[in-house]
Amino acid sequence: MPTLSVEISRFVDEHQPGFVECTFIDVASIRHTILEKVPVVTNESLWSTSVYPKPGKVPCQVLAEWKDKNGQSVVRVSTEEPFHIESTSGQTEFVVLASQVLQ
Repeated sequence: MPTLSVEISRFVDEHQPGFVECTFIDVASIRHTILEKVPVVTNESLWSTSVYPKPGKVPCQVLAEWKDKNGQSVVRVSTEEPFHIESTSGQTEFVVLASQVLQ
């Protein structure tokens, strides 16, 4: 399954298994924030005492891929499946650089 690269910026909730704040920037230079369980976004054992930021990944589906007006490869991804991950603003679809998505 493809994954969207994110930056795990901080630990936000110590309830098991722990929640972290993840951020990424889309092609319109908008910063998106996702709050998610640690095991969903990394294999690393993170806690409130861990040093941040850390690299992370959010499972996603690639809905479309094209070249923008500058010739960059961009993709529209959905984080709806398989875990219904959404941004803090409720979004589940994002347009990002293709290099931000790992196959």
